[in-house]
Amino acid sequence: MAFLKLLRHSPLSARIGLAMVLINVLAAIFAPIIAPYGETEIVSDVWMPASSENYLGTDHLGRDLFTRLVYGARNTILIAFVTTMLSFIIGSVLGFFAATLGGWTELSLSRVIDILMAFPTLIFALIALSVVGTSIPALILVIAILDSTRVYRLSRAVAMDIVVMEFVEAARLRGEKIWWVMRKEILPNAMPPLVAEFGLRFCFVFLFIAALSFLGLGIQPPTADWGGMVRENAGAITFGILTPLWPAGAIAFLTVGVNLIVDWFLKIASGLKD
Repeated sequence: MAFLKLLRHSPLSARIGLAMVLINVLAAIFAPIIAPYGETEIVSDVWMPASSENYLGTDHLGRDLFTRLVYGARNTILIAFVTTMLSFIIGSVLGFFAATLGGWTELSLSRVIDILMAFPTLIFALIALSVVGTSIPALILVIAILDSTRVYRLSRAVAMDIVVMEFVEAARLRGEKIWWVMRKEILPNAMPPLVAEFGLRFCFVFLFIAALSFLGLGIQPPTADWGGMVRENAGAITFGILTPLWPAGAIAFLTVGVNLIVDWFLKIASGLKD
């Protein structure tokens, strides 16, 4: 009810963003029902134009492009969401831990994070994936660890402003354990900026996975993935065929939708009024 009340007073841009994200989420959930063919099924010739049998035409192997886009939504969004969740769990716990304990604990964790952030993220990911392989669990773990460094910096900065508050000092004087203080005192007060950051980090992870797939080290074929679909069909542009623009447009569509929602959350968290 609270969310519905908040939604009624939301700006038009936020409603548009929610609709854009909802379209992608529904496509991901009901992919087997929406898609007219199987994910890897070859149904026609290569790069056929749109028709009543193939709504968006076919790809470089003759698979239905609309089917691949729908299944690509499921694979790309799910993997990006799980990766973002894992990165937030790692980064937030370490950030709160460092801010609460301080001293050598904070110094040591911060220096390790600085070392990881000193390397370009894409190059670091390419090296790591080349070593550990390009399986989906490896992809999730590598990106989550790299992205958790950004979450750590934010959660630590937010928690450092909270740990000096009187209610945190009172909890410590009562003898509460550090995990209780982090869970009951710091986390609820740090939620607004973390929720907004979650949306931004989801966009970055989503685009990062698409970039890795475009380079051949992300989600591997025959699994449908929007970044991989752009790479596989890039040669069609040479012949004036717009097939790779569909997955590229799907990437842009979801990214814009998430950013519109994040802008709304940032406005709510800041307390600004129209």
